[in-house]
Amino acid sequence: MIILGIESATTQVGCAIAGHEGVLASAHSSRGKRHAEMLTPQIDFVRRQARIELSEISVVAVDIGPGLYTGLRVGISAAMATAFALNVPMIGVTSLDLLAFPVRHSPKLIVAAIDARRGEIFHAFYRQVPGGVQRVTEPAVGAPDDLAGELLARGEDCLLVGDGAVRYAAHFEDLRGVDAAEPGLAHPTASSLVQLAHAQALREEFVPPSEIAPLYLRKPDAVEAKRIAWDRK
Repeated sequence: MIILGIESATTQVGCAIAGHEGVLASAHSSRGKRHAEMLTPQIDFVRRQARIELSEISVVAVDIGPGLYTGLRVGISAAMATAFALNVPMIGVTSLDLLAFPVRHSPKLIVAAIDARRGEIFHAFYRQVPGGVQRVTEPAVGAPDDLAGELLARGEDCLLVGDGAVRYAAHFEDLRGVDAAEPGLAHPTASSLVQLAHAQALREEFVPPSEIAPLYLRKPDAVEAKRIAWDRK
């Protein structure tokens, strides 16, 4: 089974290919808002590095968010088009799951936090379980101070991971027992995506491309700005 993974929920965009032996090749880049022009060359690059033909891909996995609207739209559209062209099923994984996966060995409460812009954070909580992590709260969006207040009320050791934790570090630095993961883990990765997707593929948790849907949690910035302007009239 060969899995192509496409990840574009944040300012970073990435692709990876995995087989039964693990990740065969991956590539990630952060070039501002250039997701659309980066994806096709990246897919071709990882395919060549893995020595895989497109016809050999049997599953397409994609990060479904939450995340930046334009990045998600580009990544999901590319993933769906590829799956349709190859006539293969898809697997969707949330960006917050991808953030928690690399720190799955931590015994602390893991808090995955993505910068949602507008002074907000997308977040979810996770706990270590045999073989990985389990999400214990649904993905949500809110102000950093609200998240800090929730962590304070919980009163337990926590590990913050994600670019949201990096950007709003000042809101959490005085909280006792709350630590931040290294900045190198600030973005979801395509490598984590194909690893998590492989486990789901073994359980045959596939969906047809037409059923893949982005997890936005709120309206796009352009729509919200238009609503605010209308309310001010």
